[in-house]
Amino acid sequence: MPKITYITFGGEEHTVDVPVGLTVMEGARDNDIPGIEADCGGACACSTCHVYIADDWVEKLPAMDDIEKDMLDFAYDPNEKTSRLTCQIQVTEDLEGLVVRMPEKQI
Repeated sequence: MPKITYITFGGEEHTVDVPVGLTVMEGARDNDIPGIEADCGGACACSTCHVYIADDWVEKLPAMDDIEKDMLDFAYDPNEKTSRLTCQIQVTEDLEGLVVRMPEKQI
């Protein structure tokens, strides 16, 4: 299982094993990681699982689709380069060591 590190806005790090096949959002939810609300349950119908991807990981992730891009318009303080919705990132073995940072709040 890949280890993914979730960093809260306050700087608290949570490194957890996330099973392949889940999403990064489900990994946070299943491990009670604070800062990812996931109000829509992973349907890409809100922006409450918004994170900033660590710079060295941005190019390693699959490109986002148009729906994710549109939903990021509703996120708190999105960053054109590093913002992603964790419900849209499927966990694979290639995500070993992924680091994501939560924004100050989810809206």
